[in-house]
Amino acid sequence: MVSESGGNQSVERASAVLNAFTLGRPALRVSDVAAEVGLGISTTSRLLATLESVDLVRRDPVSQLYELGPAVLTMAGIALNNDPIYRQARPVAQRLAWELGLGANVAVRRGAELFYLLNVEGQLAQKSFSLMGQRNPLHATAMGKSLLLGLAPEQRRELLGPEPLHGFTAHTITTFEALDADLARIASRGYSTEIEELALGRACIAAPVRDHTGAVVAAISLSGALSAIALDEREADLGRTIVEAADSVSIGLGYLGPVHTPVREVR
Repeated sequence: MVSESGGNQSVERASAVLNAFTLGRPALRVSDVAAEVGLGISTTSRLLATLESVDLVRRDPVSQLYELGPAVLTMAGIALNNDPIYRQARPVAQRLAWELGLGANVAVRRGAELFYLLNVEGQLAQKSFSLMGQRNPLHATAMGKSLLLGLAPEQRRELLGPEPLHGFTAHTITTFEALDADLARIASRGYSTEIEELALGRACIAAPVRDHTGAVVAAISLSGALSAIALDEREADLGRTIVEAADSVSIGLGYLGPVHTPVREVR
């Protein structure tokens, strides 16, 4: 039992060290990691040395700062290529980004956040970084609202917590009454929109992806700067495009459309 407990603790500590590296802080000193995970310098240094020996972290020879290593990329690639949503959505998203020049994204729900599985940038929405693996709030994003369609109102309230919901800009929905009304419109037309709700100057249009059971399992979106996506002028066209893209991915996952139960005659 002592050995098992010690082994579990080592895994938990190693996991905490790896999670200390973030998009905002991708390169860290030993002292930075120690402060983040709450361990001593010597313990953290030993953990980093062990992780470095198996390529999970690497140390820059010039700055001596630690970064995530190539083994993390290998594992991420294996996980992505084993994910059926990623495999079905990848060619669809690539085509959208190529044809429209916008960003094409695919996300799933992880708890109260959306989790990016896929991010393809078109020529009008180029970034110097990838969104894959990043997270965003559900209530303030088009993809998040599409993902929320799979939950009942009481489930949404339990998941997102008490009002007011966090406001990222003056346009963010912060009440459940407004969110419910928006989701009703989304369910009616088949797609969701987000105009400067998460970040100023940005807009997005998304649609839910369903699996063979009809459950909402992902969302696919088009995003970009306000001037590039121009939702005020072409929302209807982009709405049809993103719904068709979502349908294509859903069909690849085995979705056959709504199940209609025949009404039995009473004799």
